[in-house]
Amino acid sequence: MKHRGRHRRRRRGRALRAFLAGTAFALTAAATMISASQATVTDDPGRPIPLTSAAELEELRLEREPVAAADLGRLAAAMGRPVDVGAVLAGADHTLRGADACTADEKRALPAAPAATRAYCFGAADTASLRPGAVTAPGDSPDGRWQGERVLLSAWSAGPASDADETSGDTGAARVAFVDADDPDHLAYTWALLAVPVDGGRDYRALASAVTGMVWYGSTLLVAADGADGRALYVYDVGRIQRADVESAAVGRVPGGWSAAGARFVLPAVGAFRMPGDVRIGSISLDRSTFPDGLVASEAVPAGSDRPTRLWRYPVGLDAARTGLPALDAQGRALPDAAYETKVTGVRGVLARGSDWYVARAAGEADGRGLLGRLGDGGTASARCGPDGSHQCWSAPAGPLSVTDGTGAVWSQAGRMLFSLGLNTIDRSLG
Repeated sequence: MKHRGRHRRRRRGRALRAFLAGTAFALTAAATMISASQATVTDDPGRPIPLTSAAELEELRLEREPVAAADLGRLAAAMGRPVDVGAVLAGADHTLRGADACTADEKRALPAAPAATRAYCFGAADTASLRPGAVTAPGDSPDGRWQGERVLLSAWSAGPASDADETSGDTGAARVAFVDADDPDHLAYTWALLAVPVDGGRDYRALASAVTGMVWYGSTLLVAADGADGRALYVYDVGRIQRADVESAAVGRVPGGWSAAGARFVLPAVGAFRMPGDVRIGSISLDRSTFPDGLVASEAVPAGSDRPTRLWRYPVGLDAARTGLPALDAQGRALPDAAYETKVTGVRGVLARGSDWYVARAAGEADGRGLLGRLGDGGTASARCGPDGSHQCWSAPAGPLSVTDGTGAVWSQAGRMLFSLGLNTIDRSLG
């Protein structure tokens, strides 16, 4: 991204210090400790600095871009009646292995301490050509259920699974695993391609993007894209899932029906949001500690950059006709109701609770361990791990964060591992 003169002036005028001291987590007490050769990040970036001017908030606006209802109707008429989430889960044809069945190499991606409450791994053959992205559950449900079904969504994109740098520009088709999580000892899933209608709804293309954040609210699924086509967020409706009736590597209309690059289902976008200028969303999550609920976002700033990262919050609209979308003004724009600046860079995941911000950030090489810490009015907090007291203890690599409000379960994924632990456990580790 380009450096702005006002950012340089802001840096000179404020005593922001170095990078965030992170924390780390582990699956078990026997988890691999961080070696003494890894850098220890100890500097404190201080409290997030509020951004209050209208011009600063205007830079973070979202501009709505709906897909024409006629296009969606034409696509549904051609593909057949949409199915619901229950029908997708009933078709689960893959199994997640429990942590005990995962290999030592797979479990090296897990945080180092404290222990994750749950951990699972995807199959190597099923994800060999994919890279992991965001994970989410129904955010406005107290227990992560959708119409009685306990379900998780795990996003992946075509590309080498070991490459965690979503800025590399070689990301292919994005998909989500609909995970049946009713039985925590036996998780099953099936794939749905994230698609975008084209040609007036006569066809669709794959969403060619890393998925760096997801929020599921009501029937709305918001997906943070890499911005390569100018769109920051794509909007999906979990009530508009289509079946793919031809199994092939192709995407879209094919002889004999519809294909979704091997997935059994297709989720066509119903809208999108653009951002102005060179602002780029890095990650998103849901904050239910405010009224109205908030959609929180972090800015994509590469690790090692010397410019600040912005963190901000959009209020979720109260209009029942647009459940789960950011509140919009008369021009169809969403403006943040709070925004901050921090010296932390390389943010890969963000959560917010009141005045506290939890950020997971990359550190060092793409496959190396990341950092996780809390920023707030009381400054920063972090935990240490390993015999050298390292702060580089989070997952390898750091990924997006999602929390289920009623249970307090924080979910993330790294490598082929999908894992969770309680937000209260994180807070205890941060002191």
